[in-house]
Parts: sequence; structure tokens; C-alpha cells
Amino acid sequence: MKKRVLGAAILAAALAAGALTACSGSGKETTADTTAAPTTAEDTTAAGAEAETTAAETEAAETTAAGEMKKIIVGASPAPHAEILNAAKEVLASKGYELDIVEYTDYVLPNNALDSGDLDANYFQHKPYLDSFNEQNGTKLVSAGAIHYEPFGIYAGKTSSLDELKDKATVLVPNDVSNEARALLLLEAQGLIKLKEGVGLEATRNDIVENPKNLDIVELEAAQLPRSLPDCDIAVINGNYAIEAGLKVSDALAAEDSESLAATTYGNIVAVREGDETTDATKALVEALTSPEVKQFMEEKYEGAVVPLF
Repeated sequence: MKKRVLGAAILAAALAAGALTACSGSGKETTADTTAAPTTAEDTTAAGAEAETTAAETEAAETTAAGEMKKIIVGASPAPHAEILNAAKEVLASKGYELDIVEYTDYVLPNNALDSGDLDANYFQHKPYLDSFNEQNGTKLVSAGAIHYEPFGIYAGKTSSLDELKDKATVLVPNDVSNEARALLLLEAQGLIKLKEGVGLEATRNDIVENPKNLDIVELEAAQLPRSLPDCDIAVINGNYAIEAGLKVSDALAAEDSESLAATTYGNIVAVREGDETTDATKALVEALTSPEVKQFMEEKYEGAVVPLF
């Protein structure tokens, strides 16, 4: 009886030890499941990613808010002014301004639009023309800075050289006062006519005192000059309209000298309303247009047809 009791006790002890081993094994598995549980690691990674995304979105939002661009609306003739403005866009953007360019194909509308407030500035004219426009229209537009000048050229129509000009040959010139004077001065420099002494930049056809070849000087709107070349012997054409028509100053029969009165007087300007010359926007625009990047653009693209004044 005692042996049976002792055997049962040993068996119970063995079963208890086995049970303890099983529990230990189960504990190891539970520990392994807990330490290697992918859920905890994924949750941590997801939380970190979410935090990074939120931080990135916040930073982007702050950058957008801080870099919000102010708009400048500038009127310009298509070439070269609008092209030069496009070259200045990136520089201007770095100063916090978005440039909106409105193109015009005449010399009147961009000044009217500036005067009425539709534009913040325009870039297409020289100061003598602006002064004349103000006087004739009672406007108060001013120069914020000279950017470049475009040499006037004499271009061949039916006659291929100045020496071949015949008596009563037809010569086209711009019909606005300041540009007509410039054209006449260029004709005078070539010995084709002579102007009244001292008339200078106010010259008109009425100031021609000598015309050895009896040239027929015909005034025409500046924009019409290039397309009228086939109908005349020669034409004196503004630089911007020559560029638009694909005419190169290197192909001109004659062009203004860089030291001439016209070249030093007729620098193309940024015009604004009186009182806006020193606004931050105007300063940024002029600085962009006189930047090294824009200077390089002018020199490489126009090959002497547009000369920087800075």
C-alpha cells in the first residue's frame, strides 16, 4: 500500500515537472511573439512616417506662404522688349515678383494703359518719345531707368546701296516727331540731306535745307516700315520693328554710331506713373532688367541690334 502511494507521488511529481516545462515553453513562445511582434514595429514606423509627412506638409505650406509672389504687369512691344522681359522673369521671381507681360504693336496704347492704371509699367520707348507723348496728351509718365538702345538702320528696298540711290528715290521714315528726327539725323550722317543748323532732335522734313538727290521723304507709322520696304527705295527703321521683321543691323546699309547724339539720347526706358519711380516693385523690375543675366541675353541674342546701357 505504501509502495502504491509512493509510486503515485513520484508520478504526480513527474507530471507536475512536465506541466512546469510546458508552461515554460509556452512562456518562451509568448515572449518571442511579443518581442518579434511586427505590429509594434509597423506601428512605430507608420507613426514616424506620419510625423515626417505632417512636418513636410507644414514646411511646404510655410514656404508657399512666405514665397507668395506679387504681380507686376508690364506693357511691351513684342521684340525685343517682351523678349528681354521674359529673360528677366527668373531674376524678378527671385525678388518675389511674378511678371505679367502684355504685348502691344503700337506706340500709343501702352502709354494710355499705363496712365489709366491697367499697367504697372511699360518698356518700349525712349525718353524723347515719352516727353512728346506727355506734352501732347497731358499725361504724367516718367522714366524709372534706361535699359538699352537700338541702333536705327537704313535698310534696302528697291535700291541695294546708298550709292545707287537715284534722283527722287523714295525714302521712308517714322512719322512720330522724335523718331523722325532720329531718322533724318541718320540720313544726314550719310550725306544724303542737310538739316537746319542746330535743329537736332526736333528735326522734321521742313528742316531739310539741302536735298541733292531730291529724295522723296515719306512719313509712315513706324510699325508699317518693314512691310513697306518692297514699295520704297530705302527705309529708316526703328530697331525693335527691324528685329520683329527679321532684319539684322549687320545687314543695314548704314546704322547709328554708338557715340552719336541719337544713340546716347534714345535709350529705351522703363516708364511708370509719376510717383512710382521708387516703389519696391519698380526698383525690382529695373534691377532685374539690368542684371548680368539679362545683359548676357541681349548681347548673345541680338548681335549688336540691342545694346545694353548698363
